[in-house]
Amino acid sequence: MRLLRSVFVLIGSVAALLGSHLDAWAADNSLQAVFSRMDQASARFKGLKADMRKLAHTEVINEDSVDIGSIVVRVPKPHDLRMLIDFQQPDQKQVMLAGTKVDIFYPKTLIVQEYDLGKHHRSQVEQFMLLGFGSNSKDLLDSYSVKLGGPEAVAGESTTRIELIPKSKELLAQFPMFELWISDQTGISVQQKMFQPGKDYLLATYTKMQVNVNIPESAVKLNLPKGVHWEFPQK
Repeated sequence: MRLLRSVFVLIGSVAALLGSHLDAWAADNSLQAVFSRMDQASARFKGLKADMRKLAHTEVINEDSVDIGSIVVRVPKPHDLRMLIDFQQPDQKQVMLAGTKVDIFYPKTLIVQEYDLGKHHRSQVEQFMLLGFGSNSKDLLDSYSVKLGGPEAVAGESTTRIELIPKSKELLAQFPMFELWISDQTGISVQQKMFQPGKDYLLATYTKMQVNVNIPESAVKLNLPKGVHWEFPQK
């Protein structure tokens, strides 16, 4: 279950970026303005590159663990998502997502673990996709109750925070709430938070983003060396 949650935070974090991108927008903190940005972005998003910082907070021991790396996303056609996350610190790890298949490569041990999220969690994956993978505000409102959080600063940047509560009981049991921080200047989500039961949470922050740049298919695939060993934990 921890792995599933970790994969979902990656999916949801990227979804936050996809759903809120615009080339330039003046500051407007209304919820309808955020929805308008999502609707216009969904038709033209093709991909992105960014630096990524993922923080996992464990409430019972009041401990934070941080992973730092980069992310590349490619959407060659609607609802066809390809993603590669390359974590460099504190431990090297690469995560590739293509549809509902996830491959995780551990360079130090030369092990690749493959998971199919569609086998047992397809409905949850679909709910995460609605956070922004080409969806519009109507799709989002069909699956989430959305509330305006208000203006906040993230890493010195003015943003508008929105709160999302899943309507699905299955997803709600795993993630009671999501928060997105949308840049008032660019319309891009610069931070996303996923709350878990017991006050645990996952926080993803993005910097140095390049949106709708030319991204080849090779940029979202694992470049594996010889001698890797494949594992299939679900079998």
